[in-house]
This record gives sequence, C-alpha cells and structure tokens, in this order.
Amino acid sequence: MKLGLISDTHDNVPMVKRAVEVFNEETVDLVLHAGDYVAPFALKPFLSLECDFLGVWGNNDGDKIALDKMAQGKIVDSPSIETYGEKRILLGHYFEVLEALISSQEFFLIVYGHTHQPEIRNEGRTLVVNPGECGGWLYGKPTIALADLENQTAEIVEL
Repeated sequence: MKLGLISDTHDNVPMVKRAVEVFNEETVDLVLHAGDYVAPFALKPFLSLECDFLGVWGNNDGDKIALDKMAQGKIVDSPSIETYGEKRILLGHYFEVLEALISSQEFFLIVYGHTHQPEIRNEGRTLVVNPGECGGWLYGKPTIALADLENQTAEIVEL
C-alpha cells in the first residue's frame, strides 16, 4: 500500500493542488494529512483526490465546523490510531512525547507535522515521517512524502 503524506498546508492552495496532482500521479491508496489546513477553502483541492483521505486537526485550524463539512467528516482529533492491513499507524499533528512513542515500537508508522521540517527515520520496527510543510511559508521549500507500507520506506518529494 502506498500512502501520500502531507502536513502544514496553511492555505497555500496552489501547493495543495500540486500535492494532489503528485498523489494522483503516484496512484497512492490513501492520503494522510497531519494537520494545519487553516481555512475551509484550502481543502477544496483534496476533493480531486483519486483515493481516500484522512486527516487530524492541527493547532492553526480555524473554523473547524466549516473545515469538517468541507472534509466530509474525514478530519479527526489528533492523535489518531489507524490500522491498514495489520499495520498500526499513528497520525498526529504534534507529539510532545515522540521519542517515547517511537521507543514503544507499537506503531509501524508514525506521521506527524507541526515542525515544518521534513524527516524520515527508521527506528527499529517503526518508520517515522514528517512530510514537512506543503505550504512552504516558513522555510520556503514545499514538501510532501510518499510512503510504501510493504517495504516500510518513505521519500520526501519537493513540490
């Protein structure tokens, strides 16, 4: 199963559109968003995804009622534990106890955002991925990530 990973879109609609194009070109099975959409209009490009979508709330998300309506209920509280196949995935915006979660080795994949800095690391049985900032506002380098659950690998994709 191939996943598209995205975070910190922060209303940058052109970059969100580009990310959706990449996810569709790569024929990902699912897109996970680690939060900080900000405004409801920033979710419109996700309606063009050719796969399912699930996201969590970030600390900068404004009108949650309108965001939830636009996302058709596919944004849940952070953190969220999901299971795909037999693989447990932890999706959150920010984890104050990230190292403890990794050390627990309870998750096949941990996806988070908030820092705006891309990161991929394999820690024992756990793949940890921060796709960076799709919005590109903080560091000027819009990124997303692609993860392959079969091989437990990931790559950062610069938009």
